[in-house]
This record gives sequence, structure tokens and C-alpha cells, in this order.
Amino acid sequence: MKTIIEPFKIKSVEPIYFNTPIERKRILKNAFYNPFLIHSDDVLIDLLTDSGTSAMSSNQWAGIMQGDESYAGSPSFFRFEKVVQALTGMPIVIPTHQGRAAEKILFSILGGKGKYFLSNTLFDTTRANIEFSGAEGIDLLCAAGKLPSVPAPFKGNLDTDALKKCIAEKGASNIPLVIITVTNNSGGGQPVSMQNIKDVRAICTEHQIPLFIDACRFAENSYFVKLREEGYADIAVAEIAHELFSYADGCTMSAKKDAFANIGGFLAMHNEKLAMQCRNLLVITEGFPTYGGLAGRDLEAIAIGLQEVVEEPYLHYRIRSIEYLTNKLIEAGVPVMQPAGGHAVYVDANAFLSHIPVDQYPGQALVGAFYEHGGIRSVEIGSLMFGKYAQDGTLIPAQMELVRLAIPRRVYTQSHIDYVSEVIIEVYNKRHEIGGLKIIEEAPLLRHFTAKLAPIN
Repeated sequence: MKTIIEPFKIKSVEPIYFNTPIERKRILKNAFYNPFLIHSDDVLIDLLTDSGTSAMSSNQWAGIMQGDESYAGSPSFFRFEKVVQALTGMPIVIPTHQGRAAEKILFSILGGKGKYFLSNTLFDTTRANIEFSGAEGIDLLCAAGKLPSVPAPFKGNLDTDALKKCIAEKGASNIPLVIITVTNNSGGGQPVSMQNIKDVRAICTEHQIPLFIDACRFAENSYFVKLREEGYADIAVAEIAHELFSYADGCTMSAKKDAFANIGGFLAMHNEKLAMQCRNLLVITEGFPTYGGLAGRDLEAIAIGLQEVVEEPYLHYRIRSIEYLTNKLIEAGVPVMQPAGGHAVYVDANAFLSHIPVDQYPGQALVGAFYEHGGIRSVEIGSLMFGKYAQDGTLIPAQMELVRLAIPRRVYTQSHIDYVSEVIIEVYNKRHEIGGLKIIEEAPLLRHFTAKLAPIN
């Protein structure tokens, strides 16, 4: 069947507040052209992030009622721990209140000046926590991943030749971890092949460098492996995920993505010595090791979500939904990342707004246009998020200028997505009316969250 049928029924709804383009123009100006500063009540379709914005299932809500809030030794923790151990094969599970807390703990221990963390592509909070420690994060994305309009099955792969070269240049002793992000969020939500993970594992083993997985979207990545990689078509997604984790020494995860939860995350690993250091820091910053900053009810919701997310009817619906919007935009000539990714549609802002130079932040300008025209909130993944400054103050741009429309899980229907496509296509047809932006205020780290911008006249 060609029609995408949601593998769930809707039991509860919340209202969408409609406003006009004139009102949105004022709202955008008052928010200094930054979608993070817009009140959610003023947003019609919120595609800012898929993190913590998913709809939880009736089983998850039922699990919340069973949450045990004991400070230490809660049965909710042990149920959560058992699920994570079964999924990852990693015996040590450390809960945190969200993914960046896991990153903060890990990089505070392993980072520091003179250290390098190598990855296919680090996402914003990962890179920020690395840099905050004094270390440097280096992206080694494969060549295909840098070409938005050219389809390839696994554009999230890490460039293994570049990895070998970087290890030789920096020295293995200065590289505490190699990190593979699945799917590759900053690289367009593109998957990583199992073969690439195996190849990276072999290189890491040769140089005695631990390999960690940033596992926020492990289920979506595993489903792409099933669809696209030879030898996996008849293997269950849960088994593919288990194999993926088997090549890693540890992982971090924001459970706000592929676990459907509204909050939560974890660290999992094999190394007891490192785990002891992590737990010590956890107690100082997050909480006791059996709750890690989370309520027992959230641990229950995460455990159930991790089991639901590997169900193949859901993953088929999820991936086909992203593909549906991607294909509608391609048919209209809108430049997007191809093929469709796992959790979002990525518009190529450089190609969409070719008249706006990169130092005028075309991605952020496009984000504003989508909001003003149709009330759609999205996020720039380009030089506002990842750009740096040279010593002379000029912008060192990001590898790509993308706008991400992240689709929350089990939240929007096909009519919502059709509306999104109509808005984007209408903006594309009026794209030459859009102007660039300049930064008037910014923070030293994660500036895109709070930066204030203004139009360039």
C-alpha cells in the first residue's frame, strides 16, 4: 500500500493556536530572529527538535503510574537497567537527566587540553562539552555526506582513511575516544552502515582507542541497516541494534529521542574503572546512581520506550513519513538532503538562498522565513550553530548550511506534513525576497540557543 498508515490511534489531543503572518512577523522581530526565543504557544507546527517532544504511548503512561520514587535502589531503576543491558549488551548503566549530562560527565573525565575526540560528526551539545573541557572535537565525515543533493545509502559514515591519518597526526595517546553518532544528526540525519562501524572498531582496536556510540537514534539507524545493507533484510531491528552496540566500548544516549521519553538519558559501558569515575561525578552533579537526576516514573517510561522503538511497524511508518515529506519537496525543486534521513528533513540553505552569503547566515534567514510565512519552527544547522571565528574576526563557516525540520515521533498527522510542504514550497517560490542576518549578541558556547540577530538592510 502507498498510503502511510500510522500504527497507533489518537487518544488525547492538545490545541494548536493559530496566528497571522503579520503577528508572526512581530513575534519573530521580538525574538531577535531566533526560533529558540519564540514562545511555543506562538508556533503552529513545531519542528525545532524531536528531542523530548514525542507522544508517549498508553503503556508508557501506565508505566509512569508504577514509578517508584525511592532515593536509592528503586525497582524502577532495575527495570530500566535490565532493558538497557539487554539492548546494548553493556553491563554498566548510569542514568542521567538527559544526554548532555552524560556527555558532561564523560568528557569532564576524559577531556582536557591537548586531547582530541574524533567523530563522523559531533552534535552541538557533544562538541560544546568537549570544548568546555579544553579538548577539541574533530569531524571526519565521509565525502558523500558533504554533498546534500547527491543520494548515497550511508552518508553518515565516518571516513576511515581520514581517521587513520588523524590518529597518526595527533597520536593515539591524545585521543581518549572515537565517537560515532547514529544517525548522523548534524550530517542530515543520515545513517551509518554496520560495515563502517566494524571498520572503525578495527582501527580503534589497532590503536587501543575506545569506541563510543552516540545512540540517540540507534533504532532509526538500525532500520536503515535492515533496509539498505546487504545481509540484514531478514534480521530483526532489535538484533541489528544489539550487533551495532557490540562493536562499542560504551555509549551515551538522550532518551528524549528514540526512547520517546520527555526527559532522560544514560551512559552505558564495559569499563568498570571509568564507570566508577563517572558515578562519582554523577553523585555530585546529577544524583544517586540508581536515579541519576530522574524520577522513577521517567525511568519506567524510558524502559518501555526502548522496547517500543524497535517495533518494525512503527519504524516503517517513521522512516516512510520522513521520506514522504522529502519527496514532496524534491518534486517541487526544493533543494534538500538526499536521500531522506531518519528523524528530520534537511533543507540545503546554501542552494535555497544562493543570493545570501554564508556570513549572513542563510540558514537562520530561512528559519525565520518558514516561521513568518507559515508558523513553522525549525532550526539552523550551519554556521550559526557550528561556525567559528578566525583570528582576524572573519567567519570560518560550517561544512554545510542546513535547516532541519525535526519531526516529533507520533505527534503530527499527514495533513500537518502536507501543510509543512506547502509552506516550504511557497517560501521557495518567493526566496529572492529573503535577506540575510547579522549577529548582535552571542554566547561563547552553544550560541545558537540564545543569540540575537537582526536583518541586514
